[in-house]
Amino acid sequence: MSKSSGVPVEELRQHLFLLRQRDATQHLLRVSSGLDSLVLGEGQILAQVKQVFKVGQAAEGFGRNLNGLFKQAIEAGKRVRTETSIASGAVSVSSAAVELAAMKLPEAGLKEARVMIVGAGKMSRLLVKHLLSKGCSTMTVVNRSLGSVEQLQSEFPDATLIYRPLPDMMQAAAEAEVVFTSTASETLLFEEANVQGLPPAGDLTDGVRHFIDISVPRNVGSCVANVQQTRVYNVDDLKEVVAANKEERRKKALEAQAIIEDELQAFDAWRDSLETVPTIKKLRQKIEGIRQAELDRILAKMGEEPTKKQKKLIEELSKGIVNKILHGPMTHLRSDGSDARTVSETLENMYALERMFDLAAEEASSRR
Repeated sequence: MSKSSGVPVEELRQHLFLLRQRDATQHLLRVSSGLDSLVLGEGQILAQVKQVFKVGQAAEGFGRNLNGLFKQAIEAGKRVRTETSIASGAVSVSSAAVELAAMKLPEAGLKEARVMIVGAGKMSRLLVKHLLSKGCSTMTVVNRSLGSVEQLQSEFPDATLIYRPLPDMMQAAAEAEVVFTSTASETLLFEEANVQGLPPAGDLTDGVRHFIDISVPRNVGSCVANVQQTRVYNVDDLKEVVAANKEERRKKALEAQAIIEDELQAFDAWRDSLETVPTIKKLRQKIEGIRQAELDRILAKMGEEPTKKQKKLIEELSKGIVNKILHGPMTHLRSDGSDARTVSETLENMYALERMFDLAAEEASSRR
C-alpha cells in the first residue's frame, strides 16, 4: 500500500488494524452482511465481496481456506438480507424523498407519473438513481446549464432526461405531478404567488401536485401548501422517515448478529473438519507401505516366478483386504463440517487413530 500510494508506512499504520483467527472470520462475515457499513445493510458491499472472491480465484495463495471463508461470507450476506430485511427502508434524504413520493402516488406510482427535478447536482444525481430503481425512467430536469444534465444522462443511460432551462421552470412544473427541488439557491423558487397560477396536476394524482423539497435552504416556501390541490414536503419531514428507518435497521442488526454467529460456527466446523485430511493421507501411506512390503516378501518366498496374472491377482487381493479394513476408520475420519458435534467426534477419532498407528512417528521418520 505504501509503495503504490507513496504514503509512508508510519502514516498508514495508524489507520490500520489487525485481526486474527476467529476475529478476522467474524469481521468478513459482518462486512459482507452490511453490518460494518456506514449505512447499515447497504447492499453494494456484498457485490464487492463477491468480486473479490471472483478475482481471488486466480491469485496465488487463495487456497482452500480462503475459498471456503469467502463462500461462507457470501452466504451470510445473503441470509442476513433475506431473513432480516435489514436493507429495506430509506436511510438517506434522497432515497426517503423518492420513497415518500411512491407512497403518496396511487398504485401505478412513479412508473407513470410525470416527474420533474429542479437542479442537476449531487442530490439530483441520487434522486435520478433512486427514481430509476422505482421504475421511473423519464424525468424532466430543470437546470441553468445543459452540460450538467448531459453528464447525468451519460451516467444513467437507462433514464430519459428531458432538459428544460431555468426560465421554463414554471411551465415545466405545470406539466408535472411530482416536483423534486434540489438546488443551492438561497432564495425561494416556488412561492404561493407563482404556484397559485399553475393548472391542476394530471389525472394520475387526481389533480394533486406534490412538491418534495430536499434543498437546504428551502427552495419551496411553506406557504405553497396553502394552494389548493398542492402538497409540500421538506427535509424536516424526510428526516423523521430516515430516523425511523435507521432505528429499525439497528434492531435488524441485532437479529443479523445471530445469523453471523450461526455462519461463523459453520465455518469453524468446516475448517476443523479439514484437520483430518493429513491424517487420512498418513494412514493410507502407512498401510500401503505395509501392504507393499508384505507383498514383496511373499512373492520372494514363492519358489517359481509367478505369472503376470498371478501377480495381478495377489496384488488385487492385498488391496481389497486393505481397503475393507480401512473403510471403517476412513468413514469416521470424514466430515463435511455441517454439524459441530459430528466434527468434534471426527477429531476425537483422528487423535485416537494417530495414537494407535503412531502416525506422528511415521511422519517424522519419512522426513529423514
